[in-house]
Amino acid sequence: MSRRRTAGRVLALLLAVVAAVPLGVASAAPVPPAPGPPAELVPGVAPGPAQPWSLDTPDQALPPVVYTPSAEEEAVEPRSAVAGTYALVEYVPLGEAVARVSCTAKTGPYQRQVERWLGLRADGRQSAGDCRVIRAFQVKQGIKPAMGFAGPVTWSRMRYLSARRNPNAAGNCPVRAHPVACVDLSRQLMWVQKGRQVVFGAVPIRSGRAGYRTRAGWHKVYWRHKNHWSTLYNTPMPYSQFFSGGQAFHGVYGSLHTAVGSMGCVNLTVGDARRLWGVLKKGDRVFVWGRRPGT
Repeated sequence: MSRRRTAGRVLALLLAVVAAVPLGVASAAPVPPAPGPPAELVPGVAPGPAQPWSLDTPDQALPPVVYTPSAEEEAVEPRSAVAGTYALVEYVPLGEAVARVSCTAKTGPYQRQVERWLGLRADGRQSAGDCRVIRAFQVKQGIKPAMGFAGPVTWSRMRYLSARRNPNAAGNCPVRAHPVACVDLSRQLMWVQKGRQVVFGAVPIRSGRAGYRTRAGWHKVYWRHKNHWSTLYNTPMPYSQFFSGGQAFHGVYGSLHTAVGSMGCVNLTVGDARRLWGVLKKGDRVFVWGRRPGT
């Protein structure tokens, strides 16, 4: 009996010692903190009177009530946007905007793409030479602040300039004998083509944000309402041309170049929406493809 008690005590002592010893150096090492979010980008200059600091403009999310507008209603033309509404305001690091630097040393989120477009060495790192060339492009295109930061507005402008003459060079939008409104979510551009001839655009757009993506695939313009007003968000949607539930082409009285997208609609400047109104008609086909950056 005495031997059994002694063996039991020894076993208990050994278990206690094992429990007190760390299992390994790795388990005792401190856990490194999770990486923080990327630095926030903000408009580099104060927006104009119709270009608020707000990053979003709500759109109609639910299918509208379809009716036939009266001749009197159709005769009313939506108001134009005030001067400065669609100014090209680049998004830059907050500290750079406050300091009003003339040529930034910061690497932008589209550094490599911008370098490649400008014929610079595409190493994805900002240099003094890069800044001077990017800044010259921004000055020429009226992008403010022209501090050489390779931001989303600068890259968007480059994509637009590349697409103006032949937006369907990659053949992503199907060629048909009838008009097709082509919506390229990846490049945030749209145009209308009939056969291989482009009859409208290409023009910049703003499509659906994350969680409210503009639906891809084939659609059809099923209702046009020149003076539509969103009862859901209490906001004007001039020259609305609905093609998928509550998603429509329409003008907005604010910048297209925001950090977030619409609630699903394809936003255009009021001037572009007005011109598109004269190109499309009820029954015309719409083809949407790609994916808006960030969604």
